[in-house]
Amino acid sequence: MTPLEKLKAMKMPFAELKGVEFVEAEKDRVVARMIVRPDLCTLHHTIHGGAVMALADSVGAAATVINLPEDAKGTTTLESKTNFIGGAKEGTTVIATATPVHRGRRTQVWTTRLETEDGKLVALVTQTQLVL
Repeated sequence: MTPLEKLKAMKMPFAELKGVEFVEAEKDRVVARMIVRPDLCTLHHTIHGGAVMALADSVGAAATVINLPEDAKGTTTLESKTNFIGGAKEGTTVIATATPVHRGRRTQVWTTRLETEDGKLVALVTQTQLVL
């Protein structure tokens, strides 16, 4: 099973609720997209910061899952930091690309870059995942 097939086969209810679609997955890079729906927005039909953070968390966690040691039981987010750079309007697609900073025995650190389809930077997220 390829890493992308593994992610698509996993049950991630909150990611599904947000409409997250994984489109690429390799050990060193995971890419997902999410359409900015009205229920993911705040004022002025712009994506809510919580939706940005939740998308990045789902992608970073998925990247960790496909990099877990065979004896691991799973992963959980230990820490997450978001730098908000710009907005994304309702109806646009946000693309989240996670790449590794560190992959150790007990923790993994991922940076997720979130952009609109036309390349406008929305946020940079760094998260630490605990290996269970």
